[in-house]
Amino acid sequence: MEGYCVYILTNKRRTVLYIGVTNNGERRMAEHRNGVGSFFTKKYHLDTLVYYEVYESIKDAISREKQLKAGSRAKKEALINSVNPEWKDLCEEWLKDD
Repeated sequence: MEGYCVYILTNKRRTVLYIGVTNNGERRMAEHRNGVGSFFTKKYHLDTLVYYEVYESIKDAISREKQLKAGSRAKKEALINSVNPEWKDLCEEWLKDD
């Protein structure tokens, strides 16, 4: 992945969603999975990457992150379902693109 990535994580039961932005997917996923860097993701065991988008500009990535965070849970689920209907963990795919 070159550039900046907006991503959505969930937990095993899909009860909580987390939206973030990073320029280093490998480092950020390691932080999430090791319970470092975000109290929220650690508290709710958010370690399954179910959605991501890549941007060239940090400004565009942050704008998209804010847009997604402002949307309803239903809109977020619809977005995830549009590209990942089984809510599979996309981490390997994401890091391969890195």
